Amino acid sequence: MKRALPATAIGALALLATGAAAEDQALTLTGVGRFAIFADAASITPDGAPEDSSVRMRSLQVSEEDLVIGGVAYVGGWSWWRFDCAARTADRLDFASLRADGVEGPITPEDAPPYAISPGGDAAELAAVACRTEARPADAVSAAEAVRIGRERMKD
Repeated sequence: MKRALPATAIGALALLATGAAAEDQALTLTGVGRFAIFADAASITPDGAPEDSSVRMRSLQVSEEDLVIGGVAYVGGWSWWRFDCAARTADRLDFASLRADGVEGPITPEDAPPYAISPGGDAAELAAVACRTEARPADAVSAAEAVRIGRERMKD
């Protein structure tokens, strides 16, 4: 008798099967709590004048299990952040859900103002990568791989 795969396995397999992950990702696991948070070091870009200390970077938030809404499974989501490395501020710019089949969106803008980075929080962990204050190797090179690794770590 065949046993059905749990929704979490189905979602991760669908994401793997689509090959929908972006090229040239360098995803570093920065924190595990309610979500597994990954910083995409490959997305770090200056944001402003050359003398400005601001950078943009994308992060991936992975849920422990697929969240099924209206029959569609979601594994987490992407956010763009702006960090002022000198002023130690963070600004989450948006959130784009990530479906289990690899489709991103819709994008929801975040309009909260920049805030001071608190030690030990998600923004601090992401800023360490974005501002290159902490050199760490990538843990994953695709969203599918990050989902697998993040979910494994959340079970520990």
